Amino acid sequence: MGTSTAYPGHNRATTARRFAHTLLRLIAGCSLIAACNIALAAKAPYTYSVLGNAAAPASVSAPVQPSFVLMGGGPDVDEAFRWMIQRAGITPGHGGRFVVIRATGTDAYNPYIYYSDAASGTSSTFADGWVGGAALGLTSVETLVIPSVAAANDAFVNNVVGKAHAVWIAGGDQSDYIKYWKGTALDTTLRGLMARNVPLGGTSAGLAVLGWADFAALNGSVTTKQALDNPYNRYMTLDPSPLGGAGFIMPPALNNTILDSHLDSRDRLGRLLGFVARMIKPNTAGGGCSGGVLASGTGSNGARGIGVDVETALLVQGNASAPSLSARRVTNVSTTTESAVYFVRPRADPSVCAVKIPLTMANIEVQKLGDSDTVFDLSSWFTTDWSQLTPHYIDVTNGALPALTWAYPL
Repeated sequence: MGTSTAYPGHNRATTARRFAHTLLRLIAGCSLIAACNIALAAKAPYTYSVLGNAAAPASVSAPVQPSFVLMGGGPDVDEAFRWMIQRAGITPGHGGRFVVIRATGTDAYNPYIYYSDAASGTSSTFADGWVGGAALGLTSVETLVIPSVAAANDAFVNNVVGKAHAVWIAGGDQSDYIKYWKGTALDTTLRGLMARNVPLGGTSAGLAVLGWADFAALNGSVTTKQALDNPYNRYMTLDPSPLGGAGFIMPPALNNTILDSHLDSRDRLGRLLGFVARMIKPNTAGGGCSGGVLASGTGSNGARGIGVDVETALLVQGNASAPSLSARRVTNVSTTTESAVYFVRPRADPSVCAVKIPLTMANIEVQKLGDSDTVFDLSSWFTTDWSQLTPHYIDVTNGALPALTWAYPL
């Protein structure tokens, strides 16, 4: 793949003629066939596109607190992107660069984030399905398709990402992100952005790699039934492996937490429970899970999980005052789904967690957030308004998950 940069008024015919002329000069200048082959094969390992002016100067005040968007896949949530822009400190007249990274796919995010409507408008009146980034102060939206380790180590790629004021990890296949990006210069660049509190977000596969531990999907996806029937089946690949080692990105704000998306449309609550169980260390009574390194219960070192429905985003932010870390759920005005977020925390160790044996784990606390007014305190894993959010306690017995009913909010 080569570098493809979109500019207003770009003349494709002129570009084609220039390319042909350059190619002829290159071939004419080659004294050896081998040298020609090497020169012609030297293509950029990434694809880059930009909407707006990435070279425009930007005067953005550095954020003082971290910000993360955890999106559950399906239709993108417009408000979540606007929140990222605002949290980045971007305002009209001061500029700012929004960078999308992915391993496959197109630059479709560029117009969606940059424009305010389908007519490529840049007014401050936003149509449903458009972010309106230009009106909010963005000078550019840029997309990098990074499909290899070589691309993730490329100096140009890291220069673009390193200058971003907000970064979005698109959906796709999270195994690509683990295989191609983990441990590379891109991984280091993303960690550097986090250290500067640059907002970071992702959807679906992009969400999956934002946890302390990640479902890596190295052997493909896994269903709830597979996860609960055998928590160590070949599809239950977690990163890092072994747990407790060096993972990919690993935001400190999401310490001890694993994430999952498409919870409603793909019936994934049970598999999220399986992921969380695998994180719990063995105990002297024979409980816990082999390979786990975390405790169960309500302590700060307890294993936990967050599951997000489709067309749903959880806005996670650090705060200068209590709570030190909070989260709020948002969705689109046109959503037709429940658009909920689930917070999972085992209050006791699994009693049965072994290869080819169904999982048994009692007293699992599950809280369901289905409105956009309640603020969830991630630092204590509770909200103080019990009229808005009531914990439920469920048991997984011999791989069976009970039918769940929720009093509020529904």
